[in-house]
Amino acid sequence: MTDAGAQGTPEPEEGAGDAPFQFTDKRKVDPASGEARTDGPGGAAEGGAASTDPLDALDFEPEGEAAESAEILAAKAEAAQHLDALQRERASFTNYRNRALRDQEAARTQGVQDVLAALLPVLDDVERAKQHGELTGPMAAIAEKLDGSLAKFGIERFGQVGEEFDPTVHDALMHSTDADATATTVNLVVEPGYRIGEKVVRAARVGVVGPE
Repeated sequence: MTDAGAQGTPEPEEGAGDAPFQFTDKRKVDPASGEARTDGPGGAAEGGAASTDPLDALDFEPEGEAAESAEILAAKAEAAQHLDALQRERASFTNYRNRALRDQEAARTQGVQDVLAALLPVLDDVERAKQHGELTGPMAAIAEKLDGSLAKFGIERFGQVGEEFDPTVHDALMHSTDADATATTVNLVVEPGYRIGEKVVRAARVGVVGPE
């Protein structure tokens, strides 16, 4: 039976060398403190001490990148300001153009209205001559040309016998009654009316007949 005390650490055999067995701790984190080692094989890079700055591995300069981004943002902001100013100028010009067109059309209509007002006595004489059959030959052709010229400027003559009386376009100078009448109508045109588009320059001066 072997003595228990004889069991223990075996003695190194002859020829195994004089140095005892050793190991090297290459762990990069200190198991006791939990911090990264900065010395020794586990904490030093090959050929020098290990760096703890994570930016050392970057291949660009953060300062330059940040500066470039700031310049881009500033350029975009300036471009947005110029675009906004351009849009405002465009809207202002569009409003000015539309206003100018409206003013131009209003001035044109007023000019035609002024000319028509000046010609009304002549037009009334021509119309009376037509009703009495006094326009013949060259004078009848001139009257037709005059009507054609008025139509080019949007001038319309209105007021006919048999029309239903409308106080917005007719000026009743005379009124009579008829037992057979069912509505008030024009039975006499003293002077025709004239309008430009929807604007009445002069109402038709008429005589009307209506129910009793």
